[in-house]
Order: sequence, then C-alpha cells, then structure tokens
Amino acid sequence: MEEVLTEGRNFKLVNEEELPEILEVLARYLPDSIKIHQTLQTYLKDRVWDFHFYVTKTWPEQLVVLHFPGMTQTPNGKLYESFSVFCPTEQLDDLELLFSENVLIDWTQPIYLNFTHGKIMERIQDFYADKGTAETLLGDIYVVDTSTDRPKDIDSLDGCVFPDQAEIMQLTRQHAQTIHDLYPANHMESVEIFEKLIDKLPCYGVFSASGDLAAWMVQSYYGAMFSMQTKPEYRRKGYGIYLARYLTKVVTERGYLPFVVIRPENDASKSLYTKLGFKKNFQTVRAILRPNEMNGDDGGQGGGTNAS
Repeated sequence: MEEVLTEGRNFKLVNEEELPEILEVLARYLPDSIKIHQTLQTYLKDRVWDFHFYVTKTWPEQLVVLHFPGMTQTPNGKLYESFSVFCPTEQLDDLELLFSENVLIDWTQPIYLNFTHGKIMERIQDFYADKGTAETLLGDIYVVDTSTDRPKDIDSLDGCVFPDQAEIMQLTRQHAQTIHDLYPANHMESVEIFEKLIDKLPCYGVFSASGDLAAWMVQSYYGAMFSMQTKPEYRRKGYGIYLARYLTKVVTERGYLPFVVIRPENDASKSLYTKLGFKKNFQTVRAILRPNEMNGDDGGQGGGTNAS
C-alpha cells in the first residue's frame, strides 16, 4: 500500500478533526468551491472513497486546498498522480505554492487533474506550457439558483405519472455495469466507482413494468448529480426530467447545493436544468498533463467522476 505523506514542501495533510473547519472556510467561496467543498462534505458523511486533503502550511492566509486522489482511476493507480485543487479566484497568485510543490506532486510525470475551476486551470496551463501538453475536457457548472425565487413546483413531483406503470427505485450494485457500459465517458471511469456510489449515495433508476432499467441518475462523491441516461427505447417519456427533479429534491434534503457539470455542446441538458432553476456559474476543466518527453506514450485517460 502506498504511503500517505503527512506533508509536502508547501502543504500539510489535514487531520480528521480539522476537516469540519476546512469545510466552513470553503463554504465562504461557494459556488466556486462547490466541487471540493462537497467532496469533503460527502467524505465526512459517507466515506465513498479513501481521500486525503492537504492545505498550505500557511493556512488560512494562503487558501489553497489539494485533494488526493483527484480521480478514482488512473493508469498506474498511484495516490499522488491525480488530484483536485481549489484556490479563491481573487488569490490565484497563491498557486505558486502548487507549482513549486515537488514532494506531493511529480511534475516530470503525467498528472491527471479532475474537474478544476477554469481560472485555476488557466494558471496551471501557463505554468506547464514549456514543460508539456495538456489534454482537456470542458464542462460548465450549473448550480441551483438560490438568488431568485424559483418556480414553486420545481421540487414537486406531482403530475409525474409514468406510462406503463413504470416506477422509480434506488439502484443496486447489479446495475453498475449497465450504467458504466452506457456512460459516454466510460473510458475515464471504473465500474467500481459506480458500485461505491450506489452503495452509499442516492442513485435512482426508472424501471419499466417488466422490471427493465429504463433510465437512471446518481449523486457523485463530489455532490453533483450526474450520469443521467435513458435507454433509446424509453426516450421521450419524461423519465429524464422526473429523475432530475427527484434527485434535486433528495440532494437538497441531504444538505447539498445541487449542481451538475454539463458539456458546452449539450444544449438539451442546458435547457432541462435551466427549467429546473439551475444557473451556469463557471467553466471547469478536466486535464491530463503530459511532459514533452512522454507525449508519445499511450498512457490512456485517467478516471474520475464526470457529469452530464
């Protein structure tokens, strides 16, 4: 088993009893901090995955937080080859501590970054420009808009009557493989992450009268609602919007701020979630950083949890 380091050059491992305080600090920067904030929240509540959180040795003066592993599957499965990072966008100069971190992070090897705030990623790419290349995947963070009055029926499930006596139920582990097989970014995921999410978090499916899994949606380890899929033969029955409304209600009741990650070209999802009271807040980026001397290697895409 890989050794968990208690500190790096510029960062220190957060002890268990310190995590609630870190969570409170991150809450001041919502929604920008939403991904790492709710990753930590889910970790404290449900322990979906064995994560490790680091903060600067100068915390809280310099508010940079690291989360290892930032993805749940990488080619070598090493703890420190993938991570997530958050820093307030008005304090991006503090990311210099990340760039000079040479104990926790080996910048001479491929790095797998889970979805990271676009402004933070810009700084990372500037730093990395003369060291290697970045393969990126963009997503837009849509968060439930609490700044205005939402339609009163947004969270109501009244009137959602399924045809053919379909019903909604919590998923079980036996459904993980089906979800993984049809997940658009399944080359970035392991089946195991879906199994763990189903074991610990709200993960629902719409089942036909014959018991066939027709559509599904799950809550991720970082609090997002993601992986909404409907099998082709069950489309245009309203299953998707019902699941989105249902999970939004459940996630809210569990103390989370509902959000989704939507790819920029996915107009259908943008329309659906806008109708449900979600609002785009910022762009996020998933990236693989490869040193110039390793760009010919076919290392594959690391894992993690992608969304809509």
